[in-house]
Amino acid sequence: MSAKSVPSVCVFCGSRSGARPAYARDARATGEMLAARGWRLVYGAGDVGLMGEVARAAQAAGARTFGVIPEHLFRLEVGKRDLTTFVVTENMHERKKVMFMNSDAVVVLPGGAGSLDEFYEVLTWRQLGLHAKPILLLNTEGYWDPLLALNAHVVTEGFAGDSLLDGVTTVATVAALEAALETAFG
Repeated sequence: MSAKSVPSVCVFCGSRSGARPAYARDARATGEMLAARGWRLVYGAGDVGLMGEVARAAQAAGARTFGVIPEHLFRLEVGKRDLTTFVVTENMHERKKVMFMNSDAVVVLPGGAGSLDEFYEVLTWRQLGLHAKPILLLNTEGYWDPLLALNAHVVTEGFAGDSLLDGVTTVATVAALEAALETAFG
């Protein structure tokens, strides 16, 4: 990131809203926070679930938005075409690559298997030394506690080093997320 560029934050999150209202609340607050800081939202270009919540909130608050969606999900996730930048890729792998390459940090909100796939891919790349971008988990109402326990178990059982744990910052609130991103961006 150059001194004159606007930081871009990749947000991985669910294409569903989840069982708790707090998930959508925090998704909206994340979008609003990104806009208030002048940071660009990079996300999966969906207009449903938490993806839609974060994007609509970011847009309403004036943020630049960069959405990436694969052709086969365009209808399922109701591709949000009114973004600042809208990219359609051939497949999921290309989607993740484009999102990652166009961001300076990765934030993971509650989500399902797709969010886990995205999280573990960028975490694996970090472990392998392919990047040093911050990876942050927004642990809304303890949503990611089982994931954190699993990661600790993987390390304890000798299948990964401490870099698996050290490569991720976990925060409980959007205010803490904002502070962690501000620190990361300097």
